Amino acid sequence: MKSIQITRLFICLLLIPTLTLIFSCTHPVSDLSIKDIMDKTITNLYKTMDAKELNSLNTEKVMALFSDDEKEVLSSQHWMFTTNVPVVVSVMRSNEQKITPFWLTKSGFVKTDKTIKNEQTTYEVWQKPFKAGTVGLGINGFENYMLHYFVSVAPQNKNDKLELSGFFPANQQVGVLDNGAFIYHDWDELVLNSVPESMKGEKLLTTIRGRGEETHLIGAFRSTTYPSSSKPDQVMLTWSSDPSTGMDIQWRTDTTVADGTVKYREKGSMQEFSANASRYRMEDRVLMNDRYINRFTAELRNLKPGTTYEYQVGPKGDWSDEFTFSTAANDNKFSFNWFGDTHHSHKYGEILKLSEKCYPDAAFFSIVGDMVSDGLQRDQWDDLFEFSKPALPHKPMMSVLGNHDNRSGLGALMYRELVSYPKNGPAGVEKEHTYAFTYKNTLFLMIDCTAPIEIQNGWIEEQLAKSDATWKIAMFHFPPYNWEEPYVNIQKAWVPIFDKYHVDMVLGGHIHYYMRSKPMKGGMVVPSYNKGTAYIISIGIQANAREMTDEPYAAVRNNEGPLFQNVKIDGNVLSYVSVNADNKVIDSFNIKK
Repeated sequence: MKSIQITRLFICLLLIPTLTLIFSCTHPVSDLSIKDIMDKTITNLYKTMDAKELNSLNTEKVMALFSDDEKEVLSSQHWMFTTNVPVVVSVMRSNEQKITPFWLTKSGFVKTDKTIKNEQTTYEVWQKPFKAGTVGLGINGFENYMLHYFVSVAPQNKNDKLELSGFFPANQQVGVLDNGAFIYHDWDELVLNSVPESMKGEKLLTTIRGRGEETHLIGAFRSTTYPSSSKPDQVMLTWSSDPSTGMDIQWRTDTTVADGTVKYREKGSMQEFSANASRYRMEDRVLMNDRYINRFTAELRNLKPGTTYEYQVGPKGDWSDEFTFSTAANDNKFSFNWFGDTHHSHKYGEILKLSEKCYPDAAFFSIVGDMVSDGLQRDQWDDLFEFSKPALPHKPMMSVLGNHDNRSGLGALMYRELVSYPKNGPAGVEKEHTYAFTYKNTLFLMIDCTAPIEIQNGWIEEQLAKSDATWKIAMFHFPPYNWEEPYVNIQKAWVPIFDKYHVDMVLGGHIHYYMRSKPMKGGMVVPSYNKGTAYIISIGIQANAREMTDEPYAAVRNNEGPLFQNVKIDGNVLSYVSVNADNKVIDSFNIKK
């Protein structure tokens, strides 16, 4: 299941401030919100239940947790809008969702004999007439079924001109219900193909798949294998400034630690410096054994180029182990390691260790999206940091988002809470999702392709036009050329810009195999990488064993994994290798300018 996130029109209640909502024309303003109710309920559950009891919650037990007033809010404040005329509201829910939302029948919705389909799912049609005014709809359920219901609205009197307003969540897109319409903004390629004639032309309210996360209680509770403590851990390096004079250092503790500091010095020197860290309190509400942690970030500046530093982090008196890092030297020699999808797998940890053994002097490493399998589950990020431990405290991790990191349309707040990247991306894209940095003689464009594609065109061209770098490398998750699902929109929007400024390599993942293209320009194979771009896809975990169709532009393909890649720059020479888990080179090539 592949997806392109065209836009973020909905934001999960978990990720936004508490709101006071009007849920009915005749009801007073409520002092409750769904987020308030869920926060309070989960806090009380932790006080009264152990892990076994939390994991045994079912619909009957969950319904007993809420008062009548709270159930009213859960029934009517999840999705809201106002109509100017009397309407019929249709709620389309997947017939594979085992538990019908508790509020549908109680609120007066009636299941009809109509169905609506796409290639994946058949949706039941439930309908109810409403007077003109505010319509309030309830939650998708407590079990976090992954296909949220969607809605259409039609005037009861066909001669009435229907207008909708007052949407919650805000920025609701209103489309037209018909064959070919998409219903999920995080999967716009999945379109309807069997809309009843009597419903065609109704106003369509689209959504995102993941909104069930807002009220997830049944099977929701998780534990991390690596809970925080007062001792600093998950020490990680990134750059948000010039790699020759700056370094960002991040780590975590439990919430008993209020302050963070880095002490550092040039290797072998007795003169010591210190930098205070900013603190951020991070929450994963259903992480049973580590709900809250503190994340610290210290930004070191005015460092000396080409210098190795020793450092420790922590509260004074309880320092971490001592680590080292090096700033970029004033030359044009370096290498870096990169990985395709790593997901939530120990296989990535094994291949990262091999990459460190083979190329210990690599300046940094990158993961080209899908770092974890669910970007809103902090236990998966804890595992990723543990797998990456051989590299994280010594060399920066400079990565980009994949669709699994920006999960099910719910956004990538947790990702942003965990990293410190340049905030020099384009308007309309979350800071640190798309960014650029220059390391020595090479420009790196780190692009969030789960964000809107076209709005990034100008930024990409601006970065390339103003750069005098010898080498230009772009990294983003969705590969424009691949055998399974070519991204034609990226080919149209970004490839002409890459061609214009001769981007040397475009690195991606997502398809779970290895492919290096022949030199490509204008969608065609050209004689030399000096004239065209190498489009490369890789995988940092086990690949999918499947039969692949032909790709006439492919120079090398491999349906195995895990793999890592090392790219070495030496002035005007680029050397590339891809290595498998047996430490065998499966692909290599050189470019000389």
